[in-house]
Amino acid sequence: MTERQNIKIAPSILSADFSKMGEEINKIKNADLIHCDVMDGRFVPNLTFGMKMIADIKKVENIPLDVHLMIDSPENYLEEFIKAGADYLTFHIEATKKIELCLDIIGKHNKKRGIAISPDTPVSMLEPYIKFCDIIVVMSVYPGFGGQKFILASLDKIAGLKKMIEDKKSSALIEVDGGVTLENANEIIKAGADILVAGNTVFTHSDPKAAIERLRNF
Repeated sequence: MTERQNIKIAPSILSADFSKMGEEINKIKNADLIHCDVMDGRFVPNLTFGMKMIADIKKVENIPLDVHLMIDSPENYLEEFIKAGADYLTFHIEATKKIELCLDIIGKHNKKRGIAISPDTPVSMLEPYIKFCDIIVVMSVYPGFGGQKFILASLDKIAGLKKMIEDKKSSALIEVDGGVTLENANEIIKAGADILVAGNTVFTHSDPKAAIERLRNF
């Protein structure tokens, strides 16, 4: 089981009020990471933001930026997101056949390397790459939209991934993205999560900093 004191919280900026971005970021200064979902309207049926938003957030906050690319052919854009300020950079295993190239590009710039998997993708797909990753993002909702309910089958998936990481003697952290709430966070941590992405749970709370602390310290 993951040690509770090591749990990291990554509020998803997608749930923030973009018209007040500076104020919204100020509400989450006790976060460990800021999660930035980049969607291209092709890999997922939604559009969000690109490099400029990442660069603008980087200008006003020193919290590491956890950039999650939900885009086709991520190998074509990794360098630009690194230049914009990504500290953690994750791409979807389903979005490219050039997985090793993507990992190499991110590693070359000394950024944290990550692979994300969608709900229907088995963790076995990660086996050849797990030792090269700093982070694995388990999508516990279908990628593309915020506010979805947590898929319960994700708990077994997280546990299976945890065992794979241990068996491979990898140091990769498990990040869980989608439907994380104050009600289910404890179960997700017990299954093996190291990082919780929380959007609505944090930004719709009357005290976002308190919500972050509750998620971190069950």
